[in-house]
Amino acid sequence: MHLKYIVGQPAGQNHLTKHWLLSAARTKIITPPMPARIVNISQDKSVNEGDDVNFFCLAVGRPEPTVTWKDFKYGLMSEGEFLEITEIKRHQAEEFECITNNGVAPPDTRRVKVTVNYPPVITEVKNMPAQLGKTAILRCEAMAVPTASFEWYRDDRRPVESDNTLKIKNEKTRSLLLFTNVTEKHFGNYTCFASNRLGASNASMLLFRPGAVYGGVASLNGRLSGVGLWFCLSISVLMKV
Repeated sequence: MHLKYIVGQPAGQNHLTKHWLLSAARTKIITPPMPARIVNISQDKSVNEGDDVNFFCLAVGRPEPTVTWKDFKYGLMSEGEFLEITEIKRHQAEEFECITNNGVAPPDTRRVKVTVNYPPVITEVKNMPAQLGKTAILRCEAMAVPTASFEWYRDDRRPVESDNTLKIKNEKTRSLLLFTNVTEKHFGNYTCFASNRLGASNASMLLFRPGAVYGGVASLNGRLSGVGLWFCLSISVLMKV
């Protein structure tokens, strides 16, 4: 401890100065508590499936606050300022909440969102029966981020051309090929092509007339599944070779 004396002052004043300095040295500086608050946090992120993702959440407060990450989909918690997701999957696209607390006031919270991009995956393919002069629909549904763009092709791979009896209706996650007046020319194989900037996927389906024979195989009134029908067609082709 260092004592300070004022030179040139009377002895009594020197004694008072010494006493004041000793009292000040023994006095603890008391600082008031400060509620926890988030001062910096990561921005929302858009990443490709398989990437590593890192978030940070910085907080201040007195006493020193805790920082916890919470995901809303599964309710999982992670302690610490940093949240790391290794090789993120599409089902992990969601919001994450940073929570900081030190008991002085209610917790401070902020949210960030991660979008996971992935190429199209066609999820619905079904062969459809159709009657001459009636309406019919072929459906193609694909999950993708960003949303997929759809195209339709015929047997010879040429784009399907819309006419008065054929219409293509594209929705957010699916495309409909609408036949308003089925004719003989409409029966056959159609291919749905779904794509985004990350890739593409395609699937084929058949518009057929119930009871008709394709490659020596009856359509069984449309009750034969797409996989079973194409299996039979393949066997028929092999037998002819």
